[in-house]
Amino acid sequence: MKRLACFLTLTLLAASTGLLAQNSDQPAPPQTRAEKGASPAPFSRLAISGGVGANGINMQVAVEANRYINIRGIGNYFTYSLTKNVSGTNDTGTLNFATGGVSVDFYPFPNHGWRLSPGALFYNQNAITATVNVTGGNSFTLNNTKFYSSTASPVSGNGGVFLNNTNPAFTMTTGWGNLISRSGGHFSVPFEIGAAFVGAPTVKLNFVNGIVCTDQAQTNCASVNSFPQFTSDVNAQIAIYNNDLNVLKVYPIMSIGIGYNFRLH
Repeated sequence: MKRLACFLTLTLLAASTGLLAQNSDQPAPPQTRAEKGASPAPFSRLAISGGVGANGINMQVAVEANRYINIRGIGNYFTYSLTKNVSGTNDTGTLNFATGGVSVDFYPFPNHGWRLSPGALFYNQNAITATVNVTGGNSFTLNNTKFYSSTASPVSGNGGVFLNNTNPAFTMTTGWGNLISRSGGHFSVPFEIGAAFVGAPTVKLNFVNGIVCTDQAQTNCASVNSFPQFTSDVNAQIAIYNNDLNVLKVYPIMSIGIGYNFRLH
């Protein structure tokens, strides 16, 4: 019995040792992408985001090109209208923002969110447009000259400030928050700030209907389309506006939003 007990004890010890050795030879379970700190394969993940910014409602789509670079498409839209009295005219103005472009996001430190992003605006309809209506008998000023709208045929027209003199326009931004995380996360909160080099704004002003007078008694009047003095002062006023706005050749870019990325293949 003692020999049998010793034999069984030795057999159990040998079996336990073999199992331990076998378990130690098995490979460790694979690490997750987050544990490895690896990047997604090129063009294997797509990100979308929505937010708000200086150009209105902001939408973005991005795909990773490699560990250091994303390619991103951007669109913005906003519109707003108001009515205001300016220099004797009743103007109904509309603020229109509509842009679309692409950026190349360069992440010098892929596991961190900071980036530099050169890009271009290929579609730019940013403008402030207005319709102009001058009540009959009211005065308005152009090029420091006072004119009066005829009571028989009030003056009307349209105009605008167009923020797209250079198209396509170069853009340069920086920001924080990688839409496609290099550590495996799905959500992000991207922030961006920079500028679009759209060129100096262009001012347009057209009076298309009505009769304009140089005196309140309305004794010296003519159509807005056939009054040389009025036409000259309109053109001079446009030149003044363009000169005043000539320094505004850069349009600000700023946005913040929330993004989600997912696997394509």
